[in-house]
Amino acid sequence: MSVRMRHTRAHTANRRSHHALTAPRLSKCANCGAPHLRHRVCLACGHYRGKQIMDVVAQKAKQEKKAKAKARA
Repeated sequence: MSVRMRHTRAHTANRRSHHALTAPRLSKCANCGAPHLRHRVCLACGHYRGKQIMDVVAQKAKQEKKAKAKARA
């Protein structure tokens, strides 16, 4: 079967003009000044909206300990 009403390249391009990817919006952390995704905890210091949410130092130590244990095995 042949296509009865073919879409031109221009018509197809106009439809696809809204398919472009956008860069993530970054905000500046009020505590340390590092860029972070909006409405999410700053991964550099662990603060969100002026409050300490997660302990970054303890989390880093836990990851290193786990990596050392995996290297031994």
